Amino acid sequence: MAALKPRRPRIGKSPLPRAFRRNKIFADAASQSSVSAPAENRRFARQQFLRRRGIYLLPNAFTTAALFCGFFAVVQAMNVRFEIAAIAIFVAMVLDGMDGRVARMTHTQSAFGEQFDSLSDMVSFGVAPALVMYEWVLKDLGRWGWLAAFVYCSGAALRLARFNTNIGVVDKRFFQGLPSPAAAALIAGFVWLATDNRVPLKLVWLPWVAFALTVYAGVTMVSNAPFYSGKALDVRHRVPFAAILLVVVAFVLVSSDPPLMLFGLFVLYGLSGYAFWGYLALRRRDNPARSVPHDR
Repeated sequence: MAALKPRRPRIGKSPLPRAFRRNKIFADAASQSSVSAPAENRRFARQQFLRRRGIYLLPNAFTTAALFCGFFAVVQAMNVRFEIAAIAIFVAMVLDGMDGRVARMTHTQSAFGEQFDSLSDMVSFGVAPALVMYEWVLKDLGRWGWLAAFVYCSGAALRLARFNTNIGVVDKRFFQGLPSPAAAALIAGFVWLATDNRVPLKLVWLPWVAFALTVYAGVTMVSNAPFYSGKALDVRHRVPFAAILLVVVAFVLVSSDPPLMLFGLFVLYGLSGYAFWGYLALRRRDNPARSVPHDR
């Protein structure tokens, strides 16, 4: 039997297989890198592509959880479960404080994360506290009730917008105005304290106290009062043994009566900015939280 003739290669055709279309982006990025090996080129190009197009999961997961707690608080307020709604706002505050620190510790900061965090804060600390307070007692005041809720909501929006534009301009040790999580804690703490102690809603003074507290929190967020930010504290550094004892005492006090202690702590914090502002005025010192315009 005659042997089969070997197949002749086609003239002008490359014997190598055609590359996938999705590898074209990686190949273009790899051609611009300084890595010599082809495998390392493709790996480096893939990492650069994912860094440009992808988002970091860990910090944005905390932000999503905070957003869920804010939305959950609104739903519970609509279902007349105000105590659960107030607790959800406090949980959102804890999660919001964790996402930024996690991003800085893991070096996963991104522009997407900053914008997502601001939108989440607007829902959890702007819309949710205003609606919870309105559904709880402010609606009994009629027009004045929803006006107070709107003052708070608009104050939170202006506070977040000013914070995003003043990054790198003001002193990082102080906030310019009451931060929105602390303002939300004032509202949620008052609701939680009243519902936990079963304060009757028929009291004449209760809606007006809620009205004053809501307006105070909304106006203080857009003020120039300096509030200590706590960013100067570094948890990675060594601290005296007494600092650990203070942390233990704080946990014991809060666990003894959470509504009363949390509301009391945030009331003191909400007044500390004005007290420090007055101290600076008496000493004729500049406000460290006041934004300074850039030189042209």
